[in-house]
Amino acid sequence: MTPVRAVGSTLADYARLARLDRPVGIWLLMWPVLWALWISARGRPDEHVFIVFMLGVVLTRSAGCAINDFADRRFDPHVARTERRPLAAGRVAPAEAIAIWVLLSLVAFALVLTLDRLTIAYACAGAVLMAVYPFLKRFFPLPQLWLGVAFTWSVPMVYAAQTHGVPRLGWLLFAAGVLWTVIYDTMYAMVDRDDDLKLGIKSTAITFGDADRWIIGALQLMVLYALWLAGLQASLGHWYRGGLAAGAVLFVWQQWLIRRRDRAECFRAFINNQWFGLVVFVGIALDYLFSNP
Repeated sequence: MTPVRAVGSTLADYARLARLDRPVGIWLLMWPVLWALWISARGRPDEHVFIVFMLGVVLTRSAGCAINDFADRRFDPHVARTERRPLAAGRVAPAEAIAIWVLLSLVAFALVLTLDRLTIAYACAGAVLMAVYPFLKRFFPLPQLWLGVAFTWSVPMVYAAQTHGVPRLGWLLFAAGVLWTVIYDTMYAMVDRDDDLKLGIKSTAITFGDADRWIIGALQLMVLYALWLAGLQASLGHWYRGGLAAGAVLFVWQQWLIRRRDRAECFRAFINNQWFGLVVFVGIALDYLFSNP
């Protein structure tokens, strides 16, 4: 292999380590950020805050993937879905994964330093939440709940940056985002349930057992209710309610997909959640565009 091709192959593996070839994770993190940006600013988010958070989502998600693969480097080779990841396959060294995590985290933190002190304080807490998550799966039976807090910590950060405080509405959106994360990551964990049981890895898919679909359904209703309450507090109208209705239809479709707990269908249900985030945001954006001039 020529030096140029070797460098290209290494960079491609780094990109796969950061999951840049699988952008669904970026969208799942980005939608609650966009919900919070538009609602906190009544449809007109600050340009600088918008740019910082959009770039921050990509950087933190990529950094999180790197540290997650480092933490799971002894498990991933034994799981069908993850055995070909660069670190699990030996194409990237553990030290390289740590270096990428540190680099991406530092760049993300440098962006946050351009914002106010309260947002910086929230960002420090968020960094701890994200770094701890990959190691919880050894002993914590509900790691998806912790992941939900880590993934949705951007919502209070957005409110801190936009309004210099986090009102009750901000925490309500945060709660909706946490519950939504538990939903889609439980579907994701259902794909790996058999492998995780053999390896002793904890997940909500295992903890919920045969009640998984019922619990997911209850969580879906709670998410819709929390978002409906948020819409009331934000004085959002029929466009927003239409977005929630479309989201409810997507939740029903996801229940259909996971009905047999088939791995491929559970993964499809997980992927489908990116569209839930989208329709809720479209409802928010259209409501501010047409109903809140």
